[in-house]
Parts: sequence; structure tokens; C-alpha cells
Amino acid sequence: MAPASRAVVVALSLLYLAQAIFSTEFFSTLTLFNNQLHKQGCSSLSEWEDYAADCDSSILQLEDPDCEEGSNPPCESVFSLNAEKILNQAKLFIEQKKIPFPVDNHNTNEELAIGYVLIGNGLYDEAIKHFSLLLQSDPELVSAIYGRGIAYGKKSLQDIKNADLALYELNRVITLEPNWPEVYEQRAEILSPLGRISEALGDLTKAIQLQPSARLYRHRGTLLFISEDYVAAMEDFQQSLELKKNQPIAMLYKGLTFFHRGMLKEAIDTFKEALKLKADFIDAYKSLGQAYRELGDFESAMESFQKALMLNQNHIQSLQLRGMMLYHHGSLQEAIGNFKRCLQLEPYNEVCQYMKGLSHVAMGQFYEGIKAQTKVMLNDPLLGQKASSEYLKVKYLREYSRYLHSHLDIPVAEYSVDQDLPGNFKNHWAKNLPFLIEDYEEQPGLQPHIKDVLPQNFDSYSSEVQKLICTADHLGALMQYDTPGFLPNKRIHRAMGLATLEVMQAMHRTWSNSKVRVNGKTRQMQWRDMFDVAVKWRRIADPDQPVLWLDQMPARSLSRGFNNHINLIRGQIINIRYLAYFDNILDFIKDRILVYHGAYNPRGLLEVRQALENVNKVEDLLPIMKQFNSKTRDGFTVNSKVPSMKDPGKEYDGFTITITGDRVGNMLFSVETQTTEERTQQYQSEIESIYKDLTAKGKALMLSTELGDADAVCNLILSLVYYFCNLMPLSRGSSVVSYSVVMGALMASGKEVIGRIPKGKLVDFEAMTTPSPDSFSKTAKSWMSLKSLPSWYQSLSSVAESFPTTRTMIEVLNTDSSSHCPKKS
Repeated sequence: MAPASRAVVVALSLLYLAQAIFSTEFFSTLTLFNNQLHKQGCSSLSEWEDYAADCDSSILQLEDPDCEEGSNPPCESVFSLNAEKILNQAKLFIEQKKIPFPVDNHNTNEELAIGYVLIGNGLYDEAIKHFSLLLQSDPELVSAIYGRGIAYGKKSLQDIKNADLALYELNRVITLEPNWPEVYEQRAEILSPLGRISEALGDLTKAIQLQPSARLYRHRGTLLFISEDYVAAMEDFQQSLELKKNQPIAMLYKGLTFFHRGMLKEAIDTFKEALKLKADFIDAYKSLGQAYRELGDFESAMESFQKALMLNQNHIQSLQLRGMMLYHHGSLQEAIGNFKRCLQLEPYNEVCQYMKGLSHVAMGQFYEGIKAQTKVMLNDPLLGQKASSEYLKVKYLREYSRYLHSHLDIPVAEYSVDQDLPGNFKNHWAKNLPFLIEDYEEQPGLQPHIKDVLPQNFDSYSSEVQKLICTADHLGALMQYDTPGFLPNKRIHRAMGLATLEVMQAMHRTWSNSKVRVNGKTRQMQWRDMFDVAVKWRRIADPDQPVLWLDQMPARSLSRGFNNHINLIRGQIINIRYLAYFDNILDFIKDRILVYHGAYNPRGLLEVRQALENVNKVEDLLPIMKQFNSKTRDGFTVNSKVPSMKDPGKEYDGFTITITGDRVGNMLFSVETQTTEERTQQYQSEIESIYKDLTAKGKALMLSTELGDADAVCNLILSLVYYFCNLMPLSRGSSVVSYSVVMGALMASGKEVIGRIPKGKLVDFEAMTTPSPDSFSKTAKSWMSLKSLPSWYQSLSSVAESFPTTRTMIEVLNTDSSSHCPKKS
């Protein structure tokens, strides 16, 4: 055996620059947090010090035991100590019985202690050599095998090849000493970065069986969280908190399990509990801000992000998240300030760079915007590295930005985005595919003679246009969903309010036998032109989202079908936007199941009916289908039908509900519509028939004062939108586009919408889950609280003439009217 003095000399020669660590848990430093957790765990010294109450003390403490904190002169670092003190430190470890698997030989224990000191200071190669020397003398010295395994495990964070060596050593330890929980925990730490999560969970479960602790439950909960098993993760975090109450991080993670399950109020309460445990917990404030944002509570979210940044003005995640929220609130200039600060601190942050470029382009600042986009494009992922969503999207945004810039001063009535952009570009963009387009010809670069959009003051507009803007703000706010997941966006409000007024004015001209200017041609307005008014405003309000007509995609794409897919439940993740419709969809599925069994299994219909009566949630449907239908294995689908007004008795394909499950209980509950060429033609024929009737009745209404005529027009408008929403003809934005058309067309008929959309309700989903256009019309009218349109609406300035170009549209969306427009309830 090598003498202890030699080991001390080795330690001194290698440790002089390192800092004392291992104030963390010595045997477990799980670093396997996903992107949403980032650095919320105790993965570094500074973080563990911040959350000292949340982290167990170390086996190894490298400070001088004879030195008191705050003494004068100050305590020396262990690495400035001489060999004698290093040896004393090793002896202290032995006296405190902190050496793993100690032996009876005192000298051997001292050498083992030196090896663990080397590990504690990141000198893994030296530790491996040191333990290897010990194992030459005693090949089954368990503590040396264990120490070498830990050292290989630490090296595997830099070089994955070492993971196999670490696992080999730890497996040997478990064979020799099968009842030590720390070894299983250490092996779990090696397994999880390799993607062997189920094995890691098994090891942590075994460790808990041997010796339960708050730390072990917290670590297993973290892995369960990463696996998206949020229910089990929440139970582990709760168990950890019961064993040890003062754990802010465990409380935070418990809140995150609620957040991902759509239980926002429970998440908010839990984040607040974490803040009671640690008042300066930045990540808890950040998560609280995110939860309030998802609830649509902008003010509370801003307050939470502000508190996080008061604690650390350089907290990048809070700057990034606050900036993104400000963008989606329509506060673009403030958003840019956050992204700039983020990039000062972290120049290669792709999210902040992308969002900065997007914000500039949305405001018409194309030079700065495209410069930021190009920086994202240059940040190519490394070989084998998955590209970020920003990297995948940025080339589409840059090409669309160039297109907007080149058309900045051309009247929007003279061109068509859907016709101008190449078909494959639109198809790839709408499907969020990698930018791999054969023979693609780039949009022209920025042209110096086309200047950026300049700021426009509200006072620079005429009083007539000011009234137009204020009216649009009011109308747009009526379209806001009172549903979790929908943040109020004042920019979208103004855009769609102006769209509503422009639709009103265009429809009024059409019913008065006037023509409109569309795509460079003057002609009678068609149904698509009416919707295109809203589409152009929706596009310009947020250039990040491709709002495109699906029937204008390449023929090959249409023949394959373009799916609008919405996950309602995926695993344990609930889409909170659609919660209010779960019961309606459940009832619809039950009805379809009964119809199916009535046709194919009439004898068993009564038994099926009785079983369905006890089903109160979608998750319970799959076992019943498996029980009564031998064809049901992993899942089933249910199709809705939409009745025709044009051809009574005829039905069109509506949406498809899919419910699937796996052996461990994870399920997928989704809704999708498939936009094929045949289905599109069927719906468009229906819409054209209704629009023709609407135009005739609208023209008659201009010459009539009969109340019944106005009601007939109202029903036709809502029926037209019913089929539009069931068709889902746009790649994005169908809901707000359709509702702005409803409001504008109703105003053209002399009806003003004063009611707000009820809590939990969504226009498109209401149409999709309602059995007929008549039912939808009744429901929608109950929301709207229609009344006669005040006469002053007729004297408003023309929206199309006031904002004829993309430049003027962006200018008005940038204009701040907050201190000028009267507030309306």
C-alpha cells in the first residue's frame, strides 16, 4: 500500500487552485433538468448555497475545523494549507464517519479520504489513478471501487465514454454491498443522462426502499417530472416535503407539476408557498409570472416578473419570458427592451435574438429585424444537435419580412400574399418543416429607397381617423377570449377591430351595388374577399404566424390532406384552452358509441349504455371500448358530421376525435380537421350558396325596415361562419378572423355587438361542437346582446382609404392611444 504522505503530496500539487466544494449532497447531484427547469436544482455550489435549507449537508466538508467563520485573520482555503492540514482533514472525515465503506485499517481509510478530496475538487483523473493504486493492493476494496465509479461518473458529464466505466464500477459495488442506498442513487445519476430513465427510476425506488429520505423522493420526483409523469412526480415532491418541510425547490417543482397539468390556480398557490419558504426565490417568481400569463392575467404576471428582476436584474430567463409576454400583449417596444438586455447578457440566446428580430419587423423596423434574424440563421446546430424551433422558423420569417418590405408602399388591394409567395414555401412554413425547398428563389433583399416605418403619434391623425382608431380598440376588445391560455393582445384587438369596421364598410358597399378593389381588379365582392379583409389585418398584426389559405397550397399538399391538429390531452398534459368543451365532446363520443353499437352490436347495446352512464371523463372511455369492441386495441376514432343547408339530408365530414392509450396509462385525446380538396369544395359550395343568399337579402335589407329581414340576414351571417369554422380553411387565425367578419357583417345589417364572449367559450370550437347552423346562431346571438347600430358608425372614415398600404397599417398598429381613447366597460 502506498504511504499516506505520498497521497498528500499528490493532493497538494493538484489542488492549489480549486475551491472547496461538496457543500452539496456528496453522492447525488442530479443535473437532469429539462429546458423549462434549467438551473432550478442544486447543481452548482452557488446554487446550493442559495438554497442551503433545501439541500442536505455534505459528507465532505473541506473547511478548516479549527477556523471559525468571520474570524480575523480569515479562514484559509483548504488548498492553501500544508500537507499536515490536508492529512488532518482526511482524519476528520474518518472521525466523523463520512468515508463510504470504511475498513478497519486506519491508513487505508486516510488514503480513501484523499481520493474523495480529489473528487470533491474536480480532479477526476487524479482520483481515478489514486483509487487504482489502492485497488492494485486490494482488488475488492469497495470504497475504492465506489470512488473510482464516482470519478468516472463525473467525467461522463464531459465525455460520455466514461459512463460505461462508471456503471461497471457501481455494478461491482452493488454486487459486493447490495444494501447501500447511496450507490443506487449514484448509479441513477449516471443512467439518466444516457436516456435510461426507467432504469434510473428503478434505482431510486430501490434506494427509497432501503432508506427513504426527502432528497431521494425529490430526485425521483425530478426524473418523473422529466418523464412527464406529473401525477407521480407531484406525489414524490409531496412526500419529500412531508419528510422535510423547508424545501423551496421541492415546493417549486410540485407547483410545476400542477402547471403542466393545466391546474393553474393550484400551481399559483404552490408557487406562493415556495415564496413563503424563501422570500427571494427568483425561480418561484418567474414561474408565478408564467402561471399568471397562462391565466391571461397580464398585470399579475408583470408584477411577478418584475419581482424576479428586482432580485436579479440580470436574470436572463425572466427577461426572456417577460419580453415574450410583452410581445404577445402587443407591447412591442417594451418587448424589444427586454430582448436587448437579454442579448447583452447572453449574446447567443436564440430565443431573445429571434424575438427581437420579430418585434422589429412587426413594428416595420426591417433593417434591425432582418439583421437579428440573420444572426439566428448563422447559429447552425452542431452535428447531431437538434435545431431549436427558432432556428427552424427564422428563414421563413426572414423571407416573409423581405416580402413585406418590398410591398411596404404598394396598396394592399393591388397584390395577394397567397398568390405571390411560392407554393412550397407556404406549405413548408404552415407545417413548420425545415427550410429544405428545391429551386427556391429568395425574396429580394432590402432596398435602400424603401425606408423603415417611422413612429406615428396619435395626435398626427385627423380627428376622424382618431375616432376610427378608438372605435376599433373597443370592438377588438369584445373579441377577447376569457379563457386560460389567451393573453389579451392590444395590437390584435386594434387590428381585428379595424378589420371589423372595414368588413362593415365593404359589405355595406356591396349591398348598395358598389364594387370593391381586390388583387388589382375591381369587381363585386365574393365571400372570400370578405374574409380576406380580416386575414390581411391578422397577418400584419403578428408576422410570426403564417395565416394562409389552405386551398391555395400546392395541389400535391392538398391531395394528401392538410391537418389542423389540436391535442386536448397528451399524457398528463391538459390543453387548458379547451377545458370547457371536454364535457360536450364526451357526450358526443358517448352518443356516437351508442349509435355504433346500435348498428353493429344491438344485443349488447343495453350493457354498453349502462357502462357509459358511469363515465364522467374521457380517460374512462378507452377501457369500455376495449371491453365491448374486440377491434379496439390501442385506441379509436369518432367522426362528427355537419348537416348541409343547401342540400337537406346531406352531411359533410366535420372533425375527427382520436383517443389512444398505452399500457402504462398515458393517453392522447385530440381533435383534427383534414382539409382535402374534396372536403374543401363541399364546404365552399355551401358557403357560396349562403353568401349568394346573404347578398340578395342584404341588398333587400338596404331598402327595407322590416325586423324579420334583419333577423334573416343575421342568421345567414352566423350560418356562413358556422361552415367556415368547420372547414378551418386557414393555417392559423380562423377563429378571430371569423368573429371579426361576423361582427362586421352584422354591423352592415344594422346590428351592433355589445356582449362579450362568455368565459371558457371559443368561437371556432363552439361552431365545431354544435350540431347545426341554427343551434350555433342561437348560441352566438345569446353572447352578442345585439342592439341597433348607432347612426354615427355610418359616418366613420373609410378604413381601406385611411390605411391603404402595409406601411400605413403598421403605423396605426404601432400608435399608442392609451391616453386618448375613452375607456368602455
